[in-house]
This record gives sequence, C-alpha cells and structure tokens, in this order.
Amino acid sequence: MPTVEISKKDLEKLVGKKFSKQELEEYLLVVKGEIELIEGDNIKIDIKDINRPDLWSTTGIARELRGELGKERGLPDFKVKSSQYKVIVDDNLKGIRPLTVCAVLKNLKLDDAGIKQLIDLQEKLSENFGRQRKEAALGIYDADKIAWPIYYKAADPDKTKFIPLEMDKEITLRQILGKHEKGRKYGHLLQGKKKYPIFIDAKKKILSMPPIINSNESGKITEKTKNAFIEVSGFSFRFIVPCLLVMVAELAERGAKIESVSVHYKNKKITMPDYKPGKIEVDVDYCNKVLGMKLNAHEIKRLLEKRRHDAQVNHNRIQVKYPAYRQDILHERDIIEDIAISYGYNKIKPVIPRLATFGKQSKESEMQEKVASLLVGLDMQEVATFNLTNKDEQFKKMNLKEMPVVEIKNPVSNLYSLLREWITPSLLAFLEKNKKARYPQKIFEIGTCVKVKEKGKEKHAEDITRVAIAITHKNANYTEARQILDYLLRNLGFKYKIQECEHPSFIAGRVARVFVRLHGKEKDIAYIGEIHPKVLKAFGLNMPVSVFELNLSELLVLA
Repeated sequence: MPTVEISKKDLEKLVGKKFSKQELEEYLLVVKGEIELIEGDNIKIDIKDINRPDLWSTTGIARELRGELGKERGLPDFKVKSSQYKVIVDDNLKGIRPLTVCAVLKNLKLDDAGIKQLIDLQEKLSENFGRQRKEAALGIYDADKIAWPIYYKAADPDKTKFIPLEMDKEITLRQILGKHEKGRKYGHLLQGKKKYPIFIDAKKKILSMPPIINSNESGKITEKTKNAFIEVSGFSFRFIVPCLLVMVAELAERGAKIESVSVHYKNKKITMPDYKPGKIEVDVDYCNKVLGMKLNAHEIKRLLEKRRHDAQVNHNRIQVKYPAYRQDILHERDIIEDIAISYGYNKIKPVIPRLATFGKQSKESEMQEKVASLLVGLDMQEVATFNLTNKDEQFKKMNLKEMPVVEIKNPVSNLYSLLREWITPSLLAFLEKNKKARYPQKIFEIGTCVKVKEKGKEKHAEDITRVAIAITHKNANYTEARQILDYLLRNLGFKYKIQECEHPSFIAGRVARVFVRLHGKEKDIAYIGEIHPKVLKAFGLNMPVSVFELNLSELLVLA
C-alpha cells in the first residue's frame, strides 16, 4: 500500500483548518488513511487504496478533506487554458513506447514542502500506478528552457548523446543504461529495442530518454522554477492519462495555471489535460439494498457532493458526474462505496441476520482437505499460484492451439490477461522460477480453473476445482506419477482405468487419460504423463517432468 509522507502545516494550510491528532485520525478515514508515524511536523500516512493515485499526496488528501468539512462541494474546478503548445510524435515509436500526453503549468509557487510532494508523487505514480515505469513514466521539466514544438521520437542509441540528470558530461543513450543508476535500474524496459525514445525540442536539445532519465539542463524543478512542462509516456491511455491529470492537479492546487498541449500522432491529435467528468447513474433502491440503509435521494446527493462528485436527482435515480482522475470508478457499486464513506462506516449499525441455518464444511472442502493431506503425506509440497495467467503460458508454451477462455477486458498487465483453464502450466512456471532449488522437486496445487462451455449460440463460464501434481528430477517418469495417482484415487474410494491417448503437451506413448467408474457412472477425469521436451524448453526446464491433473469437481459428482 502507498505510504504518503506529509507536512502537517502544509496540509492545514491547504485545507484551511488546524487538526488535533485525534481529529486528523478520524478525518483520514475518508481517504482510507491510517497514521503510521508522527515526528514533529512530519506525518507518515498509510493509504489503504492502491486504485486512488489522486490521494497519494498532501494536495489530494486536502482536496478530499475540504469536501468532508463542507469547505468545498462537488467537482473540483480545474480550468485549462487553450494554448499553441505542440508535441509531435514519431510513428516509429510503435513497439518501443508509442504514447504520450502532456501539459504546461504556469506561475508555479513551490516551497520546500511543495517540491518534496511533487517528487514523491512523481515517484509513486511511476512506480506504483505505472508498474515500475513500464506502463507509465512521468517527466517534469523547466518549460522556460524549452524551445517549442517538442518532438517525441525514436533515436539511434549509439549516435544520440545528452547529459543525463546528476551527471556532468554527454554520454550515449546506450551508455546511460550501463553507467547511470536509473539506467541500470530501468534499462530492461528498453532491452532488445533497436531505437530508444527521446523528447527533443525545436533547438535539438534532448529533454529526456523516457522511461529512464531526464536531461541535466531542463529536467530539474526547483523553487525558482516558474513554468513547467509535464509529460507521461507509456503504452496505454488508461495508465498515462490518470497520471497526467493527478500530477497537473497537484500543481494547480498550489496555485499554478494550467495550459493545454496538443499531441500530434500520425492519424490523430489529442489535447490534454482534459478534466471532463465521467458519468454514471445510481439507483436509490439498489444503493439502500447494498448498504442496508434507508437513505433518500437528496441525502445521497449530499453525501456524494462531500466526496467531490456532482449529483442530480431524477426521481428515484441520481445522475452522478465524477472527477476525470477517478479512473477507479467502473461500476455503480464504486459510487455506493463513496456514499458509505461519506456516511461513515462507524455510523452504520450492524445487524445480525435472522437465519435458521447451521454452518458446516462443504463436501468439496472436505475432499480438498483430504486430497491435500494425502499428497503432503507423500512428501509433496503444496503451492499456490495465480488464477490469472496469459495465453502464452496456457497454450503457446504448452504446444497447444488456442481455445476459448475467459479473458480480462483492459488487463493491467498482459501477464495476467485471462482466467486459467488448467493448472499444469502454472506448476511448470513455478518450477521454472525454482530451477536452482534442490532436487527432487515434488509439488501440487488444488485450485480453481474456468472452463468456457457452449450451448447453441450461448456461452457460459463454469468454475472447476482441479488438483495437479508435478515431479521433476533427473529420473522423473510416468510410473512415478502413476503411483501417486493410484494411491490418491484408492484412498478416495474410486476405481479407475487408464487409456493411452495423444496430447501435444506430453511425450507420445507416455500420456494417458484416466477414467473413474462409480455407481454405474464412468467419467474421464484426468491427464497423466511426461511433459514433452518442446514444452520443457519453452519453460526453460532442464529436468524431465511428470504430471497429472485431476478434475475434483467431477469426482465430487461421482462420489
């Protein structure tokens, strides 16, 4: 969780109120903040919301507190003056770092506390929200040292030179990756690229090499800086736009004037910053059902305005406009959460449900517990991997053709873009990360997979519980996996038979399907075999691996 270090005096100045320690602790609940440490004027606050980068600074917290205290209501008013500032984007940046959004801030009024907050927020946006600068990296420059227009282009890393921040001589872009601290830390983001991205002005002065480092000449902000140029680069507007809006708001709250910058791509132009609010509708009855309360529409409107939303009552529905930087709002329930925060969680009276039921362990849980106990008894280690994975791991590395899966819309990372269909690839990925561990390695996982099923023109997803085991050492083979399978099924009370089959992920002649029969019902419930060398190579594994994967949900039906 992000930790924000602030000056109490700075916060009180921005809010327009002095706080006792107890008052501050209570008010920080509206930003999901807890005080970790107080040392004189410095306060360290743990923010429990990783999806609200607008709260990761003193100004963001102050903005929310002014709404809570009634000093301001509704949407914050950020006025953006239209300007002629222009950034021209090179089409050759596709596949390198293709996108940027920018803004100019005039008449900066930064003191020591403001500079510290600016640097801290820049770091948090790039590291936390920007996924260690991969998805978003933010640069701030002294605009008075820049000649317009600015060009964002792809440059030859061996022929292009500039003086990076905190150095005193020119070096090439490639040398920066080896010689500069930030280059060594973030150089992997440009690994394998033939050209590197740079911002360069009309006088051919290089401003920065994103996402690595700014230039020593224009890439520094001090208390003497009066005008600033801000850029955010990355691969998706979903990441870079919120970063820009949050950073611009930070400076605007401290008195700076916002001016727009138009970014020209090959086939489009984008002008930023744009604080046009998002819109969503809230049903009063649904809100009360979720919260277990009896609020009327006008009470909800008032609570929403405290959370810096605009709200318009329309009979039993409320039209809500929310701030442009609130990228975390995806559903009506996100607004309802804000209503609950405004009302105060501590004011909501808990009610014991009137249910005449008795809690007990489900049959599925009992089976999972027994399976885990049996496998642990065979000296196997249980592991837990993510349900979210990617097509490369589920199909390509496993030597399989792609099949219908449940994919995530707008995933945060391509590494976690779908719900897994089977566990075996996850175990192989686990072994890949533990190649230097002691052998033999015998692991298993009991987890949920999601199967897409089609019925006519309709598709639906079904959760399936599976158990998979993987054994790897220099002599790992089919027989060893078969012995574990035999022990497991016999102890669970199932008779089974093996039928040889073909599967692209396994070695031909060393793979089979497992069929279980009980009460006259027979079902194929598992694959067992030795992993194909092509798959082992894809995962970087040097030892043979034998596995089986069993459908526990099917076993439960047969039991």
